[in-house]
Amino acid sequence: MANRHRGEIEAELGGTRRTLCLTLGALAELEAAFDAADLAALADRFGKGRISARDAIRIIGAGLRGAGENISDEEVAALASSNAAAGYVQIVVELLCATFGVSESKTAANPPPPQA
Repeated sequence: MANRHRGEIEAELGGTRRTLCLTLGALAELEAAFDAADLAALADRFGKGRISARDAIRIIGAGLRGAGENISDEEVAALASSNAAAGYVQIVVELLCATFGVSESKTAANPPPPQA
């Protein structure tokens, strides 16, 4: 069972219920993949709400590896989600919210203020 206090979530991928967690190592992997200078830059990138399918594969893959699965991004790309594209997006959103300590309802109720 996933422990949200440790940043873990559960998701169904490839017909199997799996745990995902963006550990420090997984976050370092994402910093390198997205050429982000630090965690703040990584959070800023994800906070913009524009995530490609390739981004989703990397984030989900890092989360699976962070939870202990030995899986490549190519294998992640082949995993089916029970809710198609919306399912992948939901997994990414839940994982990022769990990692960065933001509740999903809070992000929906309080969008970021407009930039000047």
